Amino acid sequence: MTMKLTILGSGSPEAYARRASSGYLLEIGEDRILFDCGGGVVDNLIRSGRLPKDITHLFFTHYHSDHMIDYARLVHAAWDEGGKPIKVFGPAPLSKINDGYFGRDGVLSQDLRARTELEASKQVWVARGGTLPRPWPAPEITEIEPGYSYNGGSWKLSSTQASHAQPILECLAFSVEYRGRKFVYSGDTGINDHVAALCQYADFMLHWCYRGSGEQVHSSLMEKSPDPAEIAAMAEKSGVRRLYLTHFRTHMDSDDVHEKAKRDLSEHFSGEAGIVEDLQVYEI
Repeated sequence: MTMKLTILGSGSPEAYARRASSGYLLEIGEDRILFDCGGGVVDNLIRSGRLPKDITHLFFTHYHSDHMIDYARLVHAAWDEGGKPIKVFGPAPLSKINDGYFGRDGVLSQDLRARTELEASKQVWVARGGTLPRPWPAPEITEIEPGYSYNGGSWKLSSTQASHAQPILECLAFSVEYRGRKFVYSGDTGINDHVAALCQYADFMLHWCYRGSGEQVHSSLMEKSPDPAEIAAMAEKSGVRRLYLTHFRTHMDSDDVHEKAKRDLSEHFSGEAGIVEDLQVYEI
């Protein structure tokens, strides 16, 4: 049995028909593990043939909107489908964010009161197979820090610090190991020793790429946004076997930018490499 990766969102904060914002589904046996939940991810989850209630675990790399804006929709929809509480992990202030949506004074409190207190709504719930009283959504929240590890039974997750939006946002990268195979998701990061160590001998690495080959931007952004050649060189040095780029911006999807990126990947990386698109599926 292998791990199966489905790309649910490969884009950026920019509204874009081709790419939803960040979201990646890793399936291992009965576990469906979602990494990040940006805008459009829930739609693509449904398009992929799955439902919100199918998600068992959600790991956030950080809380830029393009990595978490669909969180409330995912949890609410899974709850409305009668799903089990999702196990949700991410840096602080995850508990505060969750309470801001689903707490007694949260932005969805009026909706939840109406659905659980009005007699007509209660009867709709009963007719759909639910029982009363109907509790509010209650995802299982775990706040984590760099270095956190999680034992999923047949699989193990590890984390490290990504270099992106500190000190305002803590940012993480993740690896998952299963039956001798290793998947790594960089989150949003500059090249750093922590991520390079995490991806040592990874069978599949998914790395953000917010800058085209040789593209010149402000120095502060260049430091945190490696181009394809820099990513490829890091992955090659770390012994990565398959490398795929994600998080492409709208201006980066021209044929010319893709050709340059693929050329740099082939010149600096000896394994299989490419650029992902929404709803693609990979076996790991």
